[in-house]
Amino acid sequence: MSYAFALAAALLFAVSVPAGKLLLWYLKPFELSSLCYLGSGVGLLAWHLFSGGGRAEASLERRDLPYVWGFVLAGGVLAPLLLFTGLNLTSSSSVSILLNFELVFTSLIAVVIFREHGGVRFWAAAALITAGACALSWEGGGVNFTPGALLVLASSLFWAVDNNLTARVSIKNPVVLAAIKGLAGGAINGGLAFYSYGTLPPLKFALAALALGLVSYGVSLVFFILAMRGLGASRAGAFFGAYPFIGAMLSVIALGEPVTARLLAGGGLMLAAFLALAFERHGHAHRHDPLVHDHAHTHGDGHHGHKHEGAAAGQHAHPHSHGSVDHTHPHLPDAHHRHGHN
Repeated sequence: MSYAFALAAALLFAVSVPAGKLLLWYLKPFELSSLCYLGSGVGLLAWHLFSGGGRAEASLERRDLPYVWGFVLAGGVLAPLLLFTGLNLTSSSSVSILLNFELVFTSLIAVVIFREHGGVRFWAAAALITAGACALSWEGGGVNFTPGALLVLASSLFWAVDNNLTARVSIKNPVVLAAIKGLAGGAINGGLAFYSYGTLPPLKFALAALALGLVSYGVSLVFFILAMRGLGASRAGAFFGAYPFIGAMLSVIALGEPVTARLLAGGGLMLAAFLALAFERHGHAHRHDPLVHDHAHTHGDGHHGHKHEGAAAGQHAHPHSHGSVDHTHPHLPDAHHRHGHN
């Protein structure tokens, strides 16, 4: 199911490619970015309030706040500032290629710092996805490592930090996490837009951008957080890396853009990567250290055998403890399997 969440996140985000191209006829880049973030944050906050607050999901705790402030600073403030500063100093082709390194940085941080398992199959898949994304964005000019290009590369690094910090709290309510990101991103990018242009966007196109943001930034991010919950930041990021190809295909269908050799090459590389990850199997003897935490869970996954006063029907959330246990089974780097490997 986690793979399906990751691909659904990529599909919904990819919708923003052709839709964003159409809206850029009527909105400036900063305006579109800020409205998409704002639509995400406001829409998800409204859903959270009117749907009863997600009773089957765990609420944020005090110990989660450093991660929340961290991903807001990294992904909502620093990354957009670096990207849009770099955009003014380098070519669009260089920007498109350099943004693909977000996956590489996400994987390196996840494996080196947060101890997610890599392995030969995973790194091969990550290389194929990165190569496919670069093939899609290649315009013949290559990358010139100007100061602007380095700023764009730094923005990819901070979005990778954002991904990994979000993964650390992905067991908490994903709608709340995505709403926080959207509201922070909307406020920062909205301030940049008004500072840059000094005008407000046309109302009907602003409303269209808000709706696009709710779907392509908000709901997409909720799915991405659910994917990270089960796959870890590295593998969820790898599957989400399909969005450039999906976006290109949607542009072919919706905008009549041509099917090019770059599109076919990128698609072939990404398909090879997804097959490599889909058939990945990782299992070994491992130890779970004692742990107390709060997250949504069921009692049929082999890791939640604690007792309740009544029957524990379906998914529910509450503080619970795990004792120390040694066992062997196939697993991914989810919240219960972030152990080291020799």
